[in-house]
Amino acid sequence: MTERLLDLLAYDPNNPMLFNSGLFLVLFTLFILAYQCVRKQRTLRMLLVIAFSLYFYYKSSSWCVLILCGVCCSDYLLGLLMGKTNGNFSRRAIVAVNVVVNVGMLVYFKYFNLLADAFASIVSTEFNPVEVLLPAGISFFTFRSISYIVDLYRRQMEPCRNFLDYAFFLTFFPPLLAGPVVRAKDMLPQIVGNTTATKAMISEGLFLVMTGLVKKVVIADYISGNFVDRIFDNPMLYSGFENLLGCIGFTIQLYCDFSGYSDMAIGVALLMGYRFKENFAAPFKSASPTEFWRRWHISLSTWLRDYVYIPLGGNRCSKPRAYFNQFATMVVGGLWHGASWMYLFWGAYHGILLVLHKTFRKLSPIPKAYRGYPVIRMINIGVTFMLVVFGFTLFRAPDLATAGSIISQIFTNFHIDVAPQFLEAYMMIVAVALMGYIAHMTPRIWTTGVMNAYAGMSVIWQAAILAVVLFVVVQTRQSELVPFIYLQY
Repeated sequence: MTERLLDLLAYDPNNPMLFNSGLFLVLFTLFILAYQCVRKQRTLRMLLVIAFSLYFYYKSSSWCVLILCGVCCSDYLLGLLMGKTNGNFSRRAIVAVNVVVNVGMLVYFKYFNLLADAFASIVSTEFNPVEVLLPAGISFFTFRSISYIVDLYRRQMEPCRNFLDYAFFLTFFPPLLAGPVVRAKDMLPQIVGNTTATKAMISEGLFLVMTGLVKKVVIADYISGNFVDRIFDNPMLYSGFENLLGCIGFTIQLYCDFSGYSDMAIGVALLMGYRFKENFAAPFKSASPTEFWRRWHISLSTWLRDYVYIPLGGNRCSKPRAYFNQFATMVVGGLWHGASWMYLFWGAYHGILLVLHKTFRKLSPIPKAYRGYPVIRMINIGVTFMLVVFGFTLFRAPDLATAGSIISQIFTNFHIDVAPQFLEAYMMIVAVALMGYIAHMTPRIWTTGVMNAYAGMSVIWQAAILAVVLFVVVQTRQSELVPFIYLQY
């Protein structure tokens, strides 16, 4: 019995501890009980959260937890040094050290094989990929690290002088593996201020955890395992109509999977009294590519704006240079996702969309006075959604050949006549995907109203609804735990 328990608690690469796992539910319940017992004792509370966060990361990345600890110590010392330095050259050198360390880690762990393979192709030699363990969430915590040092350089905040405060910020487990990208200037004041969870925050947190679980398990995992994966594994077996629905299905799956994680991360943090900024704002309601990136993965898009686009010159230059800056920023955003040419193509595609939108929006044949009309906006939303779907087809496809096959099937072998048989065979898939899309498109005030209604209930009713949601999630989940898509980034 003891041996089985130790095996369960030890690192297992095939069974990481995720928000949608039973192990996390049990351990987090025990953790939150202990957290409540020491909530008035600041040092004990900080140590408890840091210890649980490091264990949470250990369960996903084993010894790579030492890398996280190393980055934490490096940032803290560099931050103190920045606070004592006034010379521009010295301050820039500190930023350079931080960026080189963090980007160097990203290059080694995520891009070594891609770059080595590209170099081998140039010099016409054979390259055998090296097996490199990718630390989970490395892109997220390195971005948090860089933003802290850069914000100190810009004098937008003071250095953190308490090591426990900074360790708490960088290792805090809710956003550690898949975001959102939390910035020190937003999080550290809450840590220093000893915030506590109010009843309203706890109710909101539970509501977000429930909605996140439903998005992830009931919608994303279901349409992925029962339909989307089949299309992308062998698109030539399916008609263009089915390929198109597979691409739309993946777009809905990715949104529900990633925003579901964000909801749960924000919700879990609220249970402890910490509030993060919104990471998704109904992105499929966007009427242009520019609006889409104001609504999709907001923490990343604003990070890229502040720490890549603006340092490149932003729009404080000629229009061609500003367009190049925007394109280059999106390419960096694509590469951030991983070592695949498809991510680079996806980032470049969105960079081109943004440049085209900004270039031609003033040349639109529709008079400015009419562009806000509901019918015009609905058309723009539909066009933007399909452009996004095409982009995510590149994102999901393992290679250009697969993406080409999907596009070829859509344009040369569509066969709308298979629609009745498809609806009959995939009725539940269509129903679940539509449920996710319709819920996404409903007015925000409706969601807020439901959340406020939940917050106004008694504790017994809240617990009962939570139990029902957990029961539904357990009944509909796949036989094997499905990791969140963004854990690989």
